[in-house]
Amino acid sequence: KVAKQPKAEKKPKLKVVRDSFTMPQNEYQKISEIKALCLRGDLHVKKSEILRAGLQALSAMGVEQMSLVLRGLEKIKTGRPNKH
Repeated sequence: KVAKQPKAEKKPKLKVVRDSFTMPQNEYQKISEIKALCLRGDLHVKKSEILRAGLQALSAMGVEQMSLVLRGLEKIKTGRPNKH
């Protein structure tokens, strides 16, 4: 008989959350620009991956640097935009 290989432990699946948010159009356009840059480097990314990378970059900053970045953001009215 052949000895059975022990099964590798399965990593638990990450629970995903669906959300929506409001952002200025010029900042939303940055997502497309970043996607285009990634494609030039033969890297296919999704919008959510770009946002997650941004969260990782913010998390890696110190409190002072993060505070400067976040305070530099323009305050916007949240909610759904008016229909045209």
